[in-house]
Amino acid sequence: MYGKKRVSSVFCVLLVLFLFSIAGQAAAGARLDRVMETKLLRVGTPGDYRPFAMLDKSTGKYEGHDIELAELLASELGVTVEFVPTTWSKLMEDYLAGKFDVAVGGITRSLARMLKGDFLPPYAPNGKVAIIRKADKEKFTSLEAMDVPETTVIVNPGGTNEKYVTANFKSAKVVVHQSNAEIPAMIAEGKGDVMISEVYEAVVYSRKDDRLYGAFTDKPLTKISFMGFFIQQDDPDFLKIMHYLWNDAKLRGDLDALFAKWLK
Repeated sequence: MYGKKRVSSVFCVLLVLFLFSIAGQAAAGARLDRVMETKLLRVGTPGDYRPFAMLDKSTGKYEGHDIELAELLASELGVTVEFVPTTWSKLMEDYLAGKFDVAVGGITRSLARMLKGDFLPPYAPNGKVAIIRKADKEKFTSLEAMDVPETTVIVNPGGTNEKYVTANFKSAKVVVHQSNAEIPAMIAEGKGDVMISEVYEAVVYSRKDDRLYGAFTDKPLTKISFMGFFIQQDDPDFLKIMHYLWNDAKLRGDLDALFAKWLK
């Protein structure tokens, strides 16, 4: 009798596991199916990080390297992009809530993000640098020179820049400001002294505003990292197709063309 109950219990467990397996296979293509049925690829972005993604508030339109690349991938798939606003502090929360299919806009590939999601192939090798006033270029020649009580560091919350500031600035005054796009002008106007950024953003703003200088762009403060499209991993078919489209764009030279347009 005991043997029969045991066999029955094992059978029930195996049946449950089998049903879960079937359900998982049935749902495997759900994201791709939705994208193709609605003809919409939902793309999340903070929209405040030049030259990757920037929202023009006067027109309500986005522009930048990542924006054009997302639209290119969507067009190859035969769908259009629906941009979903997010913030750096809410990026992971919105990602896990499934508010978008992929997030773009100068997102650094990191182990912390990889543990919760996935990325398309890396691009734009980068490292942490500082946006400072050109008048201070001889003064701020190292992390130690910047990290003094007289220095005010302004940082946007929620991203890898804030993590770097928290880990490395122990003496300087740190001010958190919600809009990443507004910080360079604040530095130029003397409302702060240092903005920790990355190579491409520092180069763009130092070219745009003659009062600013991108410090450490030739030798970043950190080891080289890479940007990536932070993509949902719940649908293997969706992942496979997006990787295929990315690789095709690379082979055609589209990635190089966008890199030359926005990142050189």
